[in-house]
Parts: sequence; structure tokens; C-alpha cells
Amino acid sequence: MDNAPAPISSLLSGARPTLSFEFFPPKDDAGFETLRSTFAHLQKFNPDFISVTYGAMGSNQDSSLAVVQEFAGQVSTIAHLTCIGATTATIDALLDSYSAAGVAGILALRGDTPKDFVGNPLGDFRTANDLVNFVNGSTFEVGVAAFPEKHPESPSLAHDLEVLRIKQESGASFAMTQLFFEIDAYFDLVSSARDAGITIPIVPGVMPIANSKQVLRMAEMSGAMVPKALVDELNSAKDDEAARTIGMRFSAELTKELIAGGAPGIHIFTLNHHKATSELLEAAGLA
Repeated sequence: MDNAPAPISSLLSGARPTLSFEFFPPKDDAGFETLRSTFAHLQKFNPDFISVTYGAMGSNQDSSLAVVQEFAGQVSTIAHLTCIGATTATIDALLDSYSAAGVAGILALRGDTPKDFVGNPLGDFRTANDLVNFVNGSTFEVGVAAFPEKHPESPSLAHDLEVLRIKQESGASFAMTQLFFEIDAYFDLVSSARDAGITIPIVPGVMPIANSKQVLRMAEMSGAMVPKALVDELNSAKDDEAARTIGMRFSAELTKELIAGGAPGIHIFTLNHHKATSELLEAAGLA
């Protein structure tokens, strides 16, 4: 890009809903080639921005940075940052690298503690809000996570909203949700957030259900509820292809309802593959 990327919050406040994709850092050269191919295929949809994930405790920091450096010059890019185990020195160094790459924004996250980690995982940041405060002192726009169905470690949705409000006060200018499948969960979150004085755009994250077993497993791990009718329909499918048809139809309807209900954009978790994302966009009328 010849010019500085547009602020993410300004894109989300535009006249039309934004379209964006999430990618994760590949583990090897073959994975990187798959990601490059996926990125090239999805560019035909003219995404407003993309995001690149970052592993717990910086476990894939180098590959995440490599992806950001390659793509940020082609499309507005949000780099994820997790604070578990991080130091101000490591975050400072990453912010310098992201600045040089032309990154549009940072998604400030606490991150998960690895299950096999021994000892105190906390570094210089105890919470995601500490990271928001730190990054907010830089030139980057800062985004945060939102949870339609409660953070797995949170005592309540009310607590999540209070945390989100504090992050907004600390400088966060947009939020992106974890995956969800209950449409009311998203709109109830937005409504409750507005009642609580939270005004930043809240972008819904959508996971295409192309591989029902994989997606249902991810939903269980994240605590996302899946409608019983959908689970029953998927379980009664005669084979994987039939289940895929059911899942993708549901995903397209969910996406259309989000747009019709006024969501500021759609952020698609691509899992580094283009086929399901392309099918979803075409079925939802967003191609």
C-alpha cells in the first residue's frame, strides 16, 4: 500500500459492513505456501482488513511476524498480541517491527496459559487491559476481544462487560468476538454493551462449518453454544459431505442475519483455507 492504512475504527464506521479475514501463522514452509494461496484467492473479495493470530506466550512469534510483514503491504492488517509471559521489552520490539511493516492495528489479548506450562506464566502484563494501556501509548489503534457467551474464566457476562468498558476507557477503539453460533448471543451482547456505555464497534467473528466435527470440537473448547437443532441435524447427516452442506447453509444464514441486524462487519475465521470462506460469502450474498 502506498499510503498509511486507514484506521480500523473508521472502516467499521463506514456506510457498509466491512469484510475481513483471520489467518494463523503456519508451522512450516508447506503451510506458508497454503496460506499464500489462500490469501491470493480471497483477495478477489476485496477485504477491508485481515488479522493474524499470535500464539500463547509468543509460541509462534517469528512466523506470525513473517505473515504480518508479507501481507501488511497488500491489505490493512491487524496483528494479534498476547501478554501472557510477555515483557515490555519483547512487546516493544514487536511493536517496532509491526510499525516498520505498516500494520494498521493491534488486537490486544491476554492469551491462554499453555497446559503444560510450569510456574508463573505472568510476565510484565497481568491482564489484556495492561497491554491495551501499553500499546495505546504507541501509534497503533488498539482492538480487544469480546465474548458473546462469557469468557470461559469469567464469573458472568456482566463481569465481561465491565472489563470491556474498562478496555474502552483505556483506549480500545474496536472489539472482535470469539466464535459463536447463537445469533441472539451476539445481538444481546451488543445491546447490553450499549446499555453499559460501551460505544466501540463490536465485530462478529464467523466460523464456516465446513468440517462439523472440527468446528464442534472448537466450540466445545471455547465454550460456544451450538443450537441443539443444528447439532441434531449434523449428527443425523448420512455422511461428511451431507454434514458439510448442512453446516455451510447454517453459516450463510447466520452471516445474513448478522448483516441484516446491523453488524458493523463480518470477520471470518478462515483456518487458512479459502474454499469454505468463498462458499460462505457467495451463499450469503457478500461475494
